[in-house]
Amino acid sequence: MKVLVIGGGGREHALCWALRRSPRVTSLVCAPGNAGIAAIAECMPVQQTSVVDMLRLAEAVQPDLVVIGPEVPLAAGVVDALSADGIRTFGPTQAAARLESSKAFTKDFLQRHDIPTARYTVAHSAEEALAALPGFALPVVLKTDGLAAGKGVVIAETHEQTAAAVTDLLTPGTALVLEEFLQGEELSFFALCDGEHAVAIAAAQDHKRIGEGDTGPNTGGMGAYCTDALLPDTLRDELLREVAQPTVDGMRAEGSPFKGILFCGIMLCPDGPKVLEFNTRWGDPETEAILLRLETDLVDLCEASIDGRADAISITLRPGASASVVLASAGYPASAQAGVPIHGLLTATRPGAEIFHAGTAVSLNGETITAGGRVLAVSASAGTLGDALATAYAVVDGISFAGMQFRRDIGYRALLREEPEDAPAISSNPG
Repeated sequence: MKVLVIGGGGREHALCWALRRSPRVTSLVCAPGNAGIAAIAECMPVQQTSVVDMLRLAEAVQPDLVVIGPEVPLAAGVVDALSADGIRTFGPTQAAARLESSKAFTKDFLQRHDIPTARYTVAHSAEEALAALPGFALPVVLKTDGLAAGKGVVIAETHEQTAAAVTDLLTPGTALVLEEFLQGEELSFFALCDGEHAVAIAAAQDHKRIGEGDTGPNTGGMGAYCTDALLPDTLRDELLREVAQPTVDGMRAEGSPFKGILFCGIMLCPDGPKVLEFNTRWGDPETEAILLRLETDLVDLCEASIDGRADAISITLRPGASASVVLASAGYPASAQAGVPIHGLLTATRPGAEIFHAGTAVSLNGETITAGGRVLAVSASAGTLGDALATAYAVVDGISFAGMQFRRDIGYRALLREEPEDAPAISSNPG
């Protein structure tokens, strides 16, 4: 098969890595790709926001399968356009992708279908938002309605922060979701969907804040880990029964069948799991951890979704644990330094570890350089989470670039619960 992957981040590098392991894949193309992906796939330039460019690219490549990584092409309707041209494409249609592209749509959808979520209101003006605030206790959660690359959320703890967040997040012609703050632990739950069935893949836990001990501003994700302990059978069955399957049923009933990956952002509350948000694709950096453990052929998984056979495929993970540590550029998440040489990529290797490139490029003199906020995702798998993290951090310690920042406490909650002797000390400075 010839497979085309759309995207150019760490998630897409992990997808390309997994696809390369499939005996069915004989040719792999990625658009636009990055410096790391270029080592295992042919990279081609493309505007990820342009449906026309995607169609032209597919016409040139003639792929047997297209796998879309990021949310922006999904929201733009690339799946609709490629499918209309007879190209087998893994991912939801534009209408189904509203579960991610519009938080207001999703909150209303959850309410219509009695899927547990936080109490909320939707405001379309600053005046409307400020008038609704007395109905919420502090802290209150404010979310941009549209796509925001994982950074359109503010947890306001004071009235002053709330007013500033309303001004910052609510722009003319947009909406703002105000939510009650939920207490609990977050979980990323991934299900394979085929328009009729939802099947569990795995669960992971992301680390959103830039600083250790979950301090500082939100980011696109500074690391993640995946263990069996995160998803015991009872919780898996509950999330399928109460969240994922009702979502698939509801979207089908409303005329927008959902196919692809349903990423359920869950808060494990004292009174049961509640939906924080949906993403309609693989997560980043969760994917870089999960795919290290996935034993099922990724091509088979994609085709089961496209062909309506998700309930017939056996999805298996390698026993043990995996983790991913993100290395970010100076100034992230507010800004990013591009063009900084990266050292140690060829020598910082360990068995069981993979270095997935996120924001990288190749300079004119052939050096691998930074080209984004999140630069690399160093991932490893092992029999235990402690061993996986030890391997990942051993690789991290062999990599350097000016201004590099990362968290040394990825997986600290799980280590405290499961392997207290391996729990890291938490410092106040990222990296």
